[in-house]
Amino acid sequence: MQSMITVNWIELTGATLFGLAVLHTFSTRYFEHLAHTRSAHAGLWHLLGEVETVFGFWAFVLLIFMAAALGWGAASDYLDNRRFVEPMFVFVIMVISASRPILQLVSDLVRRLAIVVPLPVGTAYYFLARSLIPLLGSFVTEPAAMTLAALMLRDVIFSRQASNALKYGTLGVLFVNVSIGGTLTHFAAPPVLMVASKWGWDTAFVFSTFGWKAVIAVFINALVLTLLFRMELAKKAKAEAHGKEPRTPAVFVLVNLAILAGVVATNHNPEVFIGLFLLFLGLAEAYQRHHDGLMLREGLMVAFFLAGLVVLGGQQRWWLQAVLSSLNETTLFYGATALTAITDNAALTYLGSLVEGVSDEFKYALVAGAVAGGGLTVIANAPNPAGFAILKNSFDEQSINPLWLFLAALPPTMVAVLCFRKVPKAAMEMFDYQLWAQWFQSLDRTFLFLLILPFVVAVVALWSELARSGKDKRASRG
Repeated sequence: MQSMITVNWIELTGATLFGLAVLHTFSTRYFEHLAHTRSAHAGLWHLLGEVETVFGFWAFVLLIFMAAALGWGAASDYLDNRRFVEPMFVFVIMVISASRPILQLVSDLVRRLAIVVPLPVGTAYYFLARSLIPLLGSFVTEPAAMTLAALMLRDVIFSRQASNALKYGTLGVLFVNVSIGGTLTHFAAPPVLMVASKWGWDTAFVFSTFGWKAVIAVFINALVLTLLFRMELAKKAKAEAHGKEPRTPAVFVLVNLAILAGVVATNHNPEVFIGLFLLFLGLAEAYQRHHDGLMLREGLMVAFFLAGLVVLGGQQRWWLQAVLSSLNETTLFYGATALTAITDNAALTYLGSLVEGVSDEFKYALVAGAVAGGGLTVIANAPNPAGFAILKNSFDEQSINPLWLFLAALPPTMVAVLCFRKVPKAAMEMFDYQLWAQWFQSLDRTFLFLLILPFVVAVVALWSELARSGKDKRASRG
């Protein structure tokens, strides 16, 4: 009995720390502001303002608590039972795909296709970076697609003094498109990969069930944003970002491409893809003239973020699985879409796969909702921290406002919802008051608290941001 009470307290503490980590994620811009205004402890504020450190920091707090309450042996056993293959894989794939040979190959391909698209070349390049590259993620994996697209967009628009509206709109569409763009195959999107083996899904099934709908949503999102900002893009978007750099020989590009393909093919075998990564590092060191510098720091920070999410996420099973098993097909779809905003969508689908005897409708609703909501926050989808790390320096105070990201990602998320639910059915569900009331009544109170928390924080953040802006304007006038 005492053991059960102890376990419950550990789980409750894990859920509380997870909630604090979500709250911290929405508050990083405040800490970055302190780092620029309170120089005495700027280093500490900057550390707390790094989104990539948030979940790793709170994961350490959880381990310290477990060690104090249960002993270091229990904390060590818990850590040993976590699976850190995904953080390791994201780190490796991010560094390799961000190398000059791979980026040169993809940029050349996009630049040639941009000539065919009936838009100015720079605008067409921008459009393809948010549509073609996310869909390419179905073959090279979503983290690689996110890295490539973020690097291309950084050079073509983010580094050219674009407006905040364009930058946040681009980021929101990129995150959503990468999340749904990996559903053309059964191995590239983490939330699909988590359930494909158990439920017997192959690429043909995944494409016929999710993929073609994702293609429609990806191109709608990319096209609408391109048309909305066509005037600004015509002035600032440039496609020759890599044209003046030294060219990497074709043989070296092919070798790097082969290593990348090997890493993708062995994404479940860390012993193999780490070995391939070491081979890549050896080649990069031997041929430094073909590399501008590897993204090791950014990759390690992203891996630290994901590892922290794995540690904290392991304590959420007690309430997540119970909630998922209690929802019907419709409420599960919208619940998964919303819940993805505060937890990793791959963890969500994995926990759902543990529920036995579920229907095909349950399976579809869980996965479709998880990928549709994968762009709402930086923690919603595993590749998001990679794009965040690459693009954050292009924003004010080198920090991306989670509130504006959330708002920017809402419209493309709604497009994904419409495509996955079929337009007439989805429209009726969205405006059905009784359906929403029934869903809220069925929710567990703990789940409801965690579901509402990001929105409460977003409102407070919006009020704080508006108050600070007003104060700055009054100070400038005075």
